[in-house]
Amino acid sequence: MSEHESGTSVQAQAVSPAWTRIERARHPQRPYPMDLIERVFTDFSEIYGDRAFGDDEAVACGMARLGDEEVMVIGNRKGGTTKERVRRNFGMPHPEGYRKALRCMRIAEKFGRPVISFIDLPGAFPGLGAEERGQAEAIARNILEMSRLRVPTISIISGEGGSGGALALAVSDRVLILENALYFVITPESCAAIMWRDANQKQLAAEAMRISAPEVAALGCVDEIIPEPIGGIHMDREAGCGLLGTVLRKHLAELKAIPVDQLVAARQQKFRNIAQFYTED
Repeated sequence: MSEHESGTSVQAQAVSPAWTRIERARHPQRPYPMDLIERVFTDFSEIYGDRAFGDDEAVACGMARLGDEEVMVIGNRKGGTTKERVRRNFGMPHPEGYRKALRCMRIAEKFGRPVISFIDLPGAFPGLGAEERGQAEAIARNILEMSRLRVPTISIISGEGGSGGALALAVSDRVLILENALYFVITPESCAAIMWRDANQKQLAAEAMRISAPEVAALGCVDEIIPEPIGGIHMDREAGCGLLGTVLRKHLAELKAIPVDQLVAARQQKFRNIAQFYTED
């Protein structure tokens, strides 16, 4: 006999504030990077292939315009339908996706165009084939090369920014995060499975990990939080994208006014300083 049949009430587990943010970041109606790119930019012209192995459909790169400014835009693709999600590997890039992104960054550097990346992925794809083709090397190479690009760079964490898979597209002069987005080294479910041997402790892990936008901003991992409409950007995409475009134009104008050598030096120093702490003797 079930608990309901026996008259015993089952009290639903209270949802923590941290888990509420996670649910918003993963909301099925939340716009993916390409949804944001289509609304914020114009004249997007996609570039395909890494010129080494193939074209990763989980990553989209191309020239576009932000107002009157010509830029290079990079974003991971998740897909809207089940078939699209499978084809795009649920937004998790293979090494050829990171190499395609790096190839496009170098094109942008050659022509003096700023690089703007959008990130919503739980991590890089950890499959056997990806590892055989050098997933770790591709991520490391992107981190190195992004740190010394001689053009302005901006990254936006729009949903989930997971581990090295996100960092490989986010070593930028300005790292922005949407109000309900997340930035983490591991998902709460995986953290709970490791720490407590129980993935059901995910809410506890979410609280302890400090992965919400205000928390990662307080840690110095991001430079600005972009507000969202009440309830999340999926509640009013046009308003949310309008504000996002305004913030991007502001930061791009500021970065373009900085001499290139100073820009690169400041970017590198910023990432060296993240997570530093000092103790008294």
